[in-house]
Amino acid sequence: MKKLLFLCSQNRLRSPTAEVVFSEYAGIETDSAGLDRYAEVPVSTEAIEWADIIFVMEKSHKQKLTKNFQPFLKDKRVICLHIPDEYEYMEAALIRLLKQKVLPLLKIPAEN
Repeated sequence: MKKLLFLCSQNRLRSPTAEVVFSEYAGIETDSAGLDRYAEVPVSTEAIEWADIIFVMEKSHKQKLTKNFQPFLKDKRVICLHIPDEYEYMEAALIRLLKQKVLPLLKIPAEN
């Protein structure tokens, strides 16, 4: 079972969408959180320790994650997806983009 943690700023649009989309794949557990102080679900050390792979949406998220949680990131794979904050929750274009970027990293064939 691969455990994927998706992070964005507020945990309102991008990371919750990713959590839902990838939770439907066999052998994958998902969670999401936000890096801002007022996020819907703020990221925790427990979530970081739980995850096998951490996906952040923007470069600034990776910097904030590293700054605030460095001791917990030692053996963690942190991947920046470079997805800007311009999509709505569960928007078709966002789902396509997430699958296009994440599935190859998980070695899961893309659906046609």
